[in-house]
Amino acid sequence: MNNYSLKALFLALVPLTLQACTTSSAPTGIERSLLLQSSASWDGTRYAHYPDSAPELSLLKLKIPANTELQWHTHPIPNAAYILAGELTIESRDSGQTRRYKRGEALAEMVNITHRGKTGDEPVELIVFYAGSQGIPLSE
Repeated sequence: MNNYSLKALFLALVPLTLQACTTSSAPTGIERSLLLQSSASWDGTRYAHYPDSAPELSLLKLKIPANTELQWHTHPIPNAAYILAGELTIESRDSGQTRRYKRGEALAEMVNITHRGKTGDEPVELIVFYAGSQGIPLSE
């Protein structure tokens, strides 16, 4: 599936998702599970604000090999991830704080805080949703 198809699918699902999330009961036959709702990252740091330009949403599926240590990086925009397979440990460089996430868990990522992820003995597969703006990188 190409990027255009993924964006079209995502945009087609947004109204249904918003309806299910904002009504007291979901339409018949639809199961609703709130995976994550947060105004702070996993380490408790509150999100300050969104970019001041038109929004651009990005949805990525990542596969990280087993026993991989990612490079230190930051995200300039809010994002959240859902672990499809494996276990991922996230470490903050400055505080040394760590937290492990496993299959079926969601996490609110850090913004403008240097961190990295580490996989264990199994590969990790995750979906990451970024709420940014055109021209703003997803990570640095």
